[in-house]
Amino acid sequence: MNELGRRVIVALIGAPLALGIIWIGDAALATMAGGLSAVAAWEFYRIAREGGSTPMSVIGVILSALIPLGVHAQYLGVLTIPLYAWVLTVVAILAAAIWMRGVDGKPLGAASTTVFGALYTGGTISFVYVLRYHNYAVGDTAGALAVIFPVVLTWASDTGAYFAGRLIGGRKLIPSVSPGKTVAGSVGGLVLTVAVAYGFVHWLLVPKAQLGFTPWGLVIFGLAISVVAQIGDLAESLLKREAGVKDSGTVFPGHGGVLDRLDSLFFVLPAAYALYDLLLIPAPGAR
Repeated sequence: MNELGRRVIVALIGAPLALGIIWIGDAALATMAGGLSAVAAWEFYRIAREGGSTPMSVIGVILSALIPLGVHAQYLGVLTIPLYAWVLTVVAILAAAIWMRGVDGKPLGAASTTVFGALYTGGTISFVYVLRYHNYAVGDTAGALAVIFPVVLTWASDTGAYFAGRLIGGRKLIPSVSPGKTVAGSVGGLVLTVAVAYGFVHWLLVPKAQLGFTPWGLVIFGLAISVVAQIGDLAESLLKREAGVKDSGTVFPGHGGVLDRLDSLFFVLPAAYALYDLLLIPAPGAR
């Protein structure tokens, strides 16, 4: 089977499964987020090692997986994680690096890479759960749409950038980081994202979730999500280029690793949460 066939099969299986878990929410969503975080963290630390860093991978993977589960526990009221617990965790990781790596093992770099890897993966992916239970999203339908909306816009940004770049070409965006990306592609991503945002809000978010945006708020949301998605994609490309790695992993046949598939969402999910707080408005009585 060729690469395109593998990509299609993975998408046909993975997309409905992910949508179903997002709809169910609760422990299922937290478990999926924790699993993806763990794999993404493992891939991140592999790239870091290829680049010359010495992260404490096991500690980082465990911490990354626990962050979404901790968010779930806090939402249920089972566990409240105070600020000092996070600070002590960072201090403990630094202490572990000193003990496990020693001077020659660059303990400061090891601790920094370990903490950053956990936050970059588990810390950002956990926002899928926070979005699902956003204060403005009442009910399962609204909660699911609150998650799906920025995910769809991320896909629209990637699609618009790909086709505009292929059709128009022209000046490269940042060739030293990602030689294939063009300025025209970036603009195409912005335009398609705003267009898809308008359709999603008009046909789904307003009638099904009774949530919406002002006209300018919708434009700002679409543009911001596209910009953030493109930055997330470039950030992961930079990490791989620095380490001399082509793909982050092989978890998804034809698609690469979890980092390759979720690179934009690491930036988009927390950004969408902040933008919801700033721009989302109720649309009561909408049908």
